[in-house]
Amino acid sequence: MSTPAGDVVLALRDVTAGYDGVAVVHEVSLEVRAGEIVALLGANGAGKTTTLLTVSGLLARTGGEIDVLGRTVPARRRASVAAIWKRARAGVAHVPEDRGLFFDLTTHENLRLGRRRDLRGRGDSVPEEQLLEWFPALSRVLDRRAGLLSGGEQQMLAIARAVVSRPRLLLIDEMSLGLAPIVVEQLLPVLRTIATDTGAGILVVEQHVALVLAVAERAYLMRQGRVVFEGPAAALRDRRDLLEEGYLGG
Repeated sequence: MSTPAGDVVLALRDVTAGYDGVAVVHEVSLEVRAGEIVALLGANGAGKTTTLLTVSGLLARTGGEIDVLGRTVPARRRASVAAIWKRARAGVAHVPEDRGLFFDLTTHENLRLGRRRDLRGRGDSVPEEQLLEWFPALSRVLDRRAGLLSGGEQQMLAIARAVVSRPRLLLIDEMSLGLAPIVVEQLLPVLRTIATDTGAGILVVEQHVALVLAVAERAYLMRQGRVVFEGPAAALRDRRDLLEEGYLGG
């Protein structure tokens, strides 16, 4: 089931989270709407990955509120496997920094694992033909094990496996990690196509700032676990001072 364009699929209000009782992100507020791409930017250690882990339920928050797909997520002392599963079944997909692939399985087998089914075996998955239209390079490696793919092919597969279940909220962490800039230039416009075609809201962490701001509608800049800018992506592109402060300090 898709979400009407413009509806809020993710809202964080003053969220604090961290590890072993030590806060890493502090009072973070942000939102993502259906059909839009939101860039989450900042230097290494700014709290971007922690934010995504908290949204997907892999990390428990210690303060604030989170609404995912129109429902407020109950606060818990620790991450719950059942809660993570329910969030994924509701339509949240997370592409982690390490891509989360099964390297001993083929490309085709990884895609099959991403298909969502209800208890009666029914599902509303994206057809493989559509996935290969978005990522044509995968058509040449369907029978190749994921561990033998190039870095770019692995990232395409990770995103394709995430979107095959038609998520309403897609989280992507460090999409360009280990990739050449030219590959990133090819992948980012595909995210725009996916958001438009499926209506999914996409929250993406990306270090190629200029490239991601060219396809995102809005952006958040984090520094030392706090949001220091939120607004249109075009506005952040013009704020070189903020970008330099966010990445270089000041």
